[in-house]
Amino acid sequence: MSEPSSRRAAREARSEPTPAAGTPAAHNPTPRAGRNLYAAIGVGVLLGLIVVLSLFVQKEIFVGVAMAAAVIGCMEMLRAMAHGELHPPVIPTLVAAAVVPLVAYLWGATALAFAAVVAVLVIVVWRALGHVDGMPRDIAGGALVTLYVPALVGFAMLLLAPDDGPQRIVVFILVTICSDIGGYIVGVVAGKHPMAPSVSPKKSWEGFAGSVTACVVGGSLGVALILDGRWWVGALLGALAVVAATVGDLCESMIKRDLGIKDMSNLIPGHGGLMDRLDSLLVVVPVAWAVLTPLVAVK
Repeated sequence: MSEPSSRRAAREARSEPTPAAGTPAAHNPTPRAGRNLYAAIGVGVLLGLIVVLSLFVQKEIFVGVAMAAAVIGCMEMLRAMAHGELHPPVIPTLVAAAVVPLVAYLWGATALAFAAVVAVLVIVVWRALGHVDGMPRDIAGGALVTLYVPALVGFAMLLLAPDDGPQRIVVFILVTICSDIGGYIVGVVAGKHPMAPSVSPKKSWEGFAGSVTACVVGGSLGVALILDGRWWVGALLGALAVVAATVGDLCESMIKRDLGIKDMSNLIPGHGGLMDRLDSLLVVVPVAWAVLTPLVAVK
């Protein structure tokens, strides 16, 4: 039996190679790193201001920002998965995106784990009540989205909960930004040896070395000056954070390449989708919580 033309066309479209991130278009040249640098900086500063203001005006405002980010991130991933003919249940996934981070903030780590498990079970039951075709793939996709976005956002809520939670969030964001900036600058200037060319052609070992240096220095200064902690705790945080950030970036690159897309969406000028900016942050935040919670006293 011949394959339906619509499905064949979709498969062929996904199999077409996407342009390398840094390839300039004919009338819209981009920097070597593959994005509009001015738009990226401007939007990044604006997002940073929103985060800082929400943190230090009222912690609950930041909780609301995080919940909104989790919902938007899940929406982006659900739409992206449609390119790969995965259709996880939308309603329970988006409800989990809003509820799981709030549960983590209100009731702590045990409640976060319980809420994440319940959310996945609801997705399984919801999808099992539908048609059989593609059920295992859809359930797996829904579980991935739930554990990748709201469950990891929940760790940011755990980091926020103590009295000095806003400062802990700032340190966590600082080391992640150091990883991105250190890798970006060194990679553009001296990047020659690709780290994973089949996954992320622009990521180099030289850039990774720049990320390590920037992360360790930034973590040491951040923990010492912002949290009054010991410098070596910051150095440990930076070393672990750069590994987590790199893994998070490569994992999302693999997901996008498998789905045949370049960005999760075009929501943020110069950045792509929200998930294109959250990939490193989401994987770093549980590391930051695991390091800072036992090793830095609450002020």
